[in-house]
Amino acid sequence: MKQKAVILLSGGLDSATVLEIAKQQGFDLYALSFSYGQRHSIELESVKKIIRRSPVKEHKIIQIDLRVFGGSALTDDIEVPKHLRPTDSPSIPVTYVPARNTIFLSFALAYAEVIGASNLFLGVNAIDYSNYPDCRPEFIDAFERMANLATAAGVTGKRITLSTPLIHMSKAEIIKTGLELSVDYSITNSCYDPSMEGEACGMCDACHLRLKGFKENGIPDPALYQKLKK
Repeated sequence: MKQKAVILLSGGLDSATVLEIAKQQGFDLYALSFSYGQRHSIELESVKKIIRRSPVKEHKIIQIDLRVFGGSALTDDIEVPKHLRPTDSPSIPVTYVPARNTIFLSFALAYAEVIGASNLFLGVNAIDYSNYPDCRPEFIDAFERMANLATAAGVTGKRITLSTPLIHMSKAEIIKTGLELSVDYSITNSCYDPSMEGEACGMCDACHLRLKGFKENGIPDPALYQKLKK
């Protein structure tokens, strides 16, 4: 019998790649996505497209409302910065959603306990990223330790593993890996401020990193961008 894995699936480039990596490693796939009041909720349409092309055993979309707290350009009436690059400043950008990965992973942990999964997969990256504190290896290690202290599975010897296969990759390396695994990046959406039709802005941090990764691979990004619209 295959082992089960819970994959956090946002609809973006990174999580789509992680889903394929988990599949290649032989896991039965259980995907978890979130409608959390994000301004780029169009990403959930990308999630549905990814799911239709993947052998996912079960997919759940969890409804939570992080807009009640705000504090981020993704969940509040704050403008998404454009034309800045993640390397322009060492500070944490306004697109950081407070404690988002901690919240998402807590739901994934509960789901994993219920279905008997010992593996969680998350598509965070600490090389080409936007200085988010919950994308660092220190955070991942700490959450995994907590997971094995705070769950019935952990204290009864069924160790929980939090896998982050992309964490030490550049965006170009992630894309190269995904292409080798036949990930269809044309159906993914990474933009923080897309149009209502799902076209990427091409100017936010996420778009910059994505475009840079494709350029370094010598191929065009197959996603649709507003600036390319006829």
